Amino acid sequence: MRIALASDHAGFRYKSLIQQRLIELGHEVVDFGTDSLESCDYPVFCHASASAVQSGDCERGIVLGGSGNGEAMVANRHPGIRCALCWNEDSVRLARLHNNANMISIGERMISPELALKIVEIWLSTEYEGGRHDARIGQIDIS
Repeated sequence: MRIALASDHAGFRYKSLIQQRLIELGHEVVDFGTDSLESCDYPVFCHASASAVQSGDCERGIVLGGSGNGEAMVANRHPGIRCALCWNEDSVRLARLHNNANMISIGERMISPELALKIVEIWLSTEYEGGRHDARIGQIDIS
């Protein structure tokens, strides 16, 4: 799977860990930045990664920051993107099962690196349930 990856300075360490794990799992990673711990503005990187998922250039995307909140907000400005802020195993599992999340957001300051990697693995391995959720997914984009 081709996966877009982006962070600001506050999510940079986890972005590097996640990128390594994705490659180990056989995925292709498109890194939209940032590339250091130097303070930067997350919208630039998150818009780029969400655009790649929206266009189909990448199948899914992961954005990271200090809390993950702003990053998810930016990604969700793009029609067709369903970016879930994930903080535990249940939040990510339900994001895939019920919401067909094609992007996730993780806050580096909120969870351990081990949990961040577990969240990514659950997100990649969980299939969307469909059925009763299809109508709701169709109602998300109201443009």
